[in-house]
Amino acid sequence: MNDFRLSVFLSVVRNKSFTKASNELHISQPAISQHIKEIEKFYNVRLIARNKNTISLTPQGEIFLSYANDIHNKYQELEFEMNLASQNNKGKLILGASTTISQYVLPPIMAVFMKRFPEIELSLISGNSEQIEESVYNRTVDFGFVEGLIHKKEFNYSVLAKDELVLVTSFENNTMDEINTDKLKTLPLIVRENGSGTLAVLQNTLKNHNIKLSDLNIIMQLGSSESIKRFLKLSKCYAIISIAAIHDELKDNKLRIIEIKDIIIERQFHSIALTGTQNKLSDKFFQFAKVAHKNML
Repeated sequence: MNDFRLSVFLSVVRNKSFTKASNELHISQPAISQHIKEIEKFYNVRLIARNKNTISLTPQGEIFLSYANDIHNKYQELEFEMNLASQNNKGKLILGASTTISQYVLPPIMAVFMKRFPEIELSLISGNSEQIEESVYNRTVDFGFVEGLIHKKEFNYSVLAKDELVLVTSFENNTMDEINTDKLKTLPLIVRENGSGTLAVLQNTLKNHNIKLSDLNIIMQLGSSESIKRFLKLSKCYAIISIAAIHDELKDNKLRIIEIKDIIIERQFHSIALTGTQNKLSDKFFQFAKVAHKNML
């Protein structure tokens, strides 16, 4: 039911190319151009400016983009809701999730899901990313959610949401609002345990800036964001953890974020299932989780 012209416009903007949009949507480049012209003719404005091999949005195009994204998202939500209404909503689902996701992302989603579908029984097993992958592989959970970077061929991965790791310390700790990498290396630092997706993402990002974990002043490794937060509140140490884990502490002035100059540590939360094993109930929960998480932000 989605207006295909919106999809064409969004594909052109996303790919910054009529040719790439043509390949993505499997229609000809003249057809791409025609759909854009139809929108421009309808509103009597120019949306996209072409300059040799590049394209850019006009001011009117920027306005149209903001509405097009909202409308496209609403179409997706409508399609999702209608699919839910036409499916059998009974069964049992065992989820596995790495620590950050199980503590801060999934609980509110599960609460809304169980209220919406009371005849679907949910349970959740928590562990670090390596442990959840093992649980999925051994089929002790139906499917899982992980935060690591390494994708193994045995699994199918799908993006649930984006996340950012940030440097934090106690709000009472008198410190600068921004530091450079040389200063980072001197801070007494708490990090997650080996096998944690959080630690793997941190290690990979630092590697891209020619920094090794051994270059840092790591004084302790702890097995959860909760234990790290409790430690920080009573110390003058620092930690790099998910921003999803500290919303309440930031709001209540218990912890504070310190920017690391020229370094942004981003990652994605993924669902994970053994290739060929994800069932309709698992897919139902994942699609619901994507929409619910976006609405909760």
